[in-house]
Amino acid sequence: MNTIHNKATIDLSVFHKIDINLYPLFIAIFEQQSISRAAQILSITQSAASHALHRLRTHLDDDLFVRAGSKMLPTPFAEQIYQPIKQALYSIQSISIQKNKFDPSMVQTIKIAVHDEIEPIIFPKLIHHFQDLNLEIQYLSSKLDRKNIVAELASQQIDFVIDLEQNVSEKLVFNRLVQDYFVFCTQQKNLNPEKYYHSPHIGVSSRRTGILLEDLYLSKKDVSRQIFLRCQHYSTAIQVLEQNDQAILTIPKQILSHLHLPKNIQTYELPVKKQYINLGMYWHRDLQENARHKFLRSEIEKIFA
Repeated sequence: MNTIHNKATIDLSVFHKIDINLYPLFIAIFEQQSISRAAQILSITQSAASHALHRLRTHLDDDLFVRAGSKMLPTPFAEQIYQPIKQALYSIQSISIQKNKFDPSMVQTIKIAVHDEIEPIIFPKLIHHFQDLNLEIQYLSSKLDRKNIVAELASQQIDFVIDLEQNVSEKLVFNRLVQDYFVFCTQQKNLNPEKYYHSPHIGVSSRRTGILLEDLYLSKKDVSRQIFLRCQHYSTAIQVLEQNDQAILTIPKQILSHLHLPKNIQTYELPVKKQYINLGMYWHRDLQENARHKFLRSEIEKIFA
């Protein structure tokens, strides 16, 4: 088995045998557990990635990865060398960033995963801001998939996730852009807390099951809401609200401001203590010092400052 040796001096004579371009591939395969996804991240063909992995295996005299079903799993030696290689690549990257000032014109795309109900809050302001900077950018908005956001951010399939603040992963960083709070809409008038909780409620969620977001904030001991409709879009909820004079829709105020309410529906403050929610952007911790990422984060923060 190979071992890692810490030496006080560097033997420069061996470096002509080392192809540093093989090591980003090693990191990509290790983190994605897939040669094809690693090739996609590095913008090379799968065949080229396979050949490069063969060369690295020969150089290090270890299989590095073994196939288990659809995954490429690291060998014990690969586990051992992962952190030292990643740290070395970080150091090289940092030197490169210091010597090369970032040119904003290099930004060609901004890829954001966002819930479609939040999209109207974000994208009009985002596009207006970057157009004012005279940057020619292609904007890509994709449906938010909370199960895969860590992998998609790590592989840079998306640049940011815009979502409500919640515990997702220690690998992600969150920065608040907007502070919001819940209000409710209904045809009813003069509701007290008890009547609010016992009226028929409409819940909006893209998930089939699970607790609704507002219930995390509105939880009340021994009291639960009666959800008579669980739908995917607030626009649907408002149409049902117009037909049902007893129904209640609880909704973040920022989202409501982008919707049209019929005249027979009024908006009220919740008959319980106001609970604030944070809407912001997530990115992968590994990209914290990436020059392109730092520029985009800074500009997005300016939009909502």
